[in-house]
Amino acid sequence: MTKINDLGCVLLIDDDRPTNFLHKRVIEKTGLEVEVQALTSATEALEFLKCSGKYADTNHVSRPGIIFLDINMPGMNGWEFMEEYRQLSASQKAKIVVIMLTTSLNADDRERALNDDHIATFYHKPLRTEMVMELVNKHFALGENRTVPELN
Repeated sequence: MTKINDLGCVLLIDDDRPTNFLHKRVIEKTGLEVEVQALTSATEALEFLKCSGKYADTNHVSRPGIIFLDINMPGMNGWEFMEEYRQLSASQKAKIVVIMLTTSLNADDRERALNDDHIATFYHKPLRTEMVMELVNKHFALGENRTVPELN
């Protein structure tokens, strides 16, 4: 397992449980020492980030360094989540890299995501280990090493 500075948790926000299961497995295959929190509701994800609601007593739990966010979800969609996310305090957003991860083929969604200062990039599902490693190498320091070892 490889420990990454500032990356103790990865948050998956997708209403599709099988997709969350698959993406959690992909992250586990990277060999990174991270907790994966998979939530099926953008509203619940905001509560997790704010340590409110059912997450009121979770200040001790690792906060996410990466959020993989789906666009099309019932209730609050990914764009509505981002509107609320922008309102979070700087400490609640500190060092979080938001990735829009979706099946959307709409070019407007891609352009909108890439023009949002709070979204690092836009990927199409499914998540792959190479995507995770690329993100980690780009956005997180590894102390002396600076790059994540190649996957076997």
